[in-house]
Amino acid sequence: MGGITGHIIGACVHGAGRRPRGAAALGGLALLLGACVADQTEATVRPAVVRVPAEAPRTTGRERAADADHLKLVASFGGEARAPNVMRLLTEVTDRLVRASDRPDQSYTVTLLDSPVVNAFALPNGRLYVTRGLVALASDTSEVAAVLAHEMAHVTLNHATARSELELRSALVSRVVADVLNDPDTGAQLQHQSRFALARFSREQELEADATGVRTLAKAGYDPFAAGRFLTALSRSTGLKAGSANAPDMLATHPGTAERITQVTRAARRIGAPGIGTDDRATYLAAVDGLAYGDNPRDGAVRGHRFIHPGLGIAFEVPEGFTLENTRSAVLGTTQDGSRRLLFDQIEAKEGQPLDAVLKASWNDAFDPAGFETREVGGHPAAFALSRGKEWTFRLAAIRIGDSTYRMIMAAKGTADPDPAFRRWTSTLVAVSPDEAVLRPLRLQVVQAMSANAEDLARRMAVPDRALDRFLVLNGLERGAALVPGRGYKIIVE
Repeated sequence: MGGITGHIIGACVHGAGRRPRGAAALGGLALLLGACVADQTEATVRPAVVRVPAEAPRTTGRERAADADHLKLVASFGGEARAPNVMRLLTEVTDRLVRASDRPDQSYTVTLLDSPVVNAFALPNGRLYVTRGLVALASDTSEVAAVLAHEMAHVTLNHATARSELELRSALVSRVVADVLNDPDTGAQLQHQSRFALARFSREQELEADATGVRTLAKAGYDPFAAGRFLTALSRSTGLKAGSANAPDMLATHPGTAERITQVTRAARRIGAPGIGTDDRATYLAAVDGLAYGDNPRDGAVRGHRFIHPGLGIAFEVPEGFTLENTRSAVLGTTQDGSRRLLFDQIEAKEGQPLDAVLKASWNDAFDPAGFETREVGGHPAAFALSRGKEWTFRLAAIRIGDSTYRMIMAAKGTADPDPAFRRWTSTLVAVSPDEAVLRPLRLQVVQAMSANAEDLARRMAVPDRALDRFLVLNGLERGAALVPGRGYKIIVE
């Protein structure tokens, strides 16, 4: 939940000077939203009949627009990740794929984005983007190569030109506003802010890029079955997340995963039997060892059963049974069955504005007059309200800590009133000192298995829940799989 005082993927509604409004569709709340290696060719003006001084390279309006789009996109994904070993790997893989592609004359630039979401995409001019979340999920070099080959295929097949890879919108904010809080008008306005999210390719384009990518992958000497393995890992990873059906990752921007797994596996089998090509697993593990994992602590993070935001100087306990997704604009949560949802964000309040008025201004639907209450929470002034929709019952609070006002919303499906759990949750919101708010970033560590039991390494994972499942997905292993003693595996550590 970063940039609230100034920027899932996307802009902070508050920094944009707008406040999320609305109510009735909190059912949508189950969603979550290095260096750049530049290939630059210097152009000079050759003298003709008359000798003239060489001029500096000139850029066209289209190139300037593309550069501006690039900067905005990178900013909306948290900037560029500083991971030289990973960047070196991505560059070497891309160069190898280019030589094996149908367009070896096409130049590409790879950018590693500092985002925990799993995604990759391409622009028409050959700019490729990969998130560190995707790199962390892959199990070997051939899986990363499969993703890059797929995105390169979109470029060589002119898919990105036919349908622009970028769409002017703020992904998370528009989701929260339009989908979650049922305010499509404000959501539409926010979509035209200077943040970007990916546009979907058509089913036909995706399958065509898959087929071309697998052929390029094999021609470059990589394991062509890696494409299917990575898509399977992606599906399993998303299944571990709250609101996985709407998560703003590759399942959102690259639809039809089950069908695509079938198609890429068939394409690989047409090339040869499993075991052909190389996966370069050792090279990959050496590159990702130490890579930052998960949320950037500056944007807040879950540690154990607590959410802490160093920049805002606040913390609260994660309600029992909820899984949280921290985004750049809000903290979203859901229970396993999706029957309860929550949202925590910062909202604007005019100087001297009563907190009950703040709540009314941030909510479109009607409140139950009997649900209003003003009291203190941990010594801080707070206002509480109740709103009942057709399918959901909402409990809301606005709590002022210092000069900031925070909104907490919990919803229960049907007529169930979430008030008891809501009061317990709001009572845990506290201000924290700078010393207490210090968070060390999580990172990947490659360790050698000492036994065949996956639970031995899973116990070392610094994750809030489902450690074994997360370890297996992180390493491309099925439940019940035996580890190979002496072999390296990824774990998540502080």
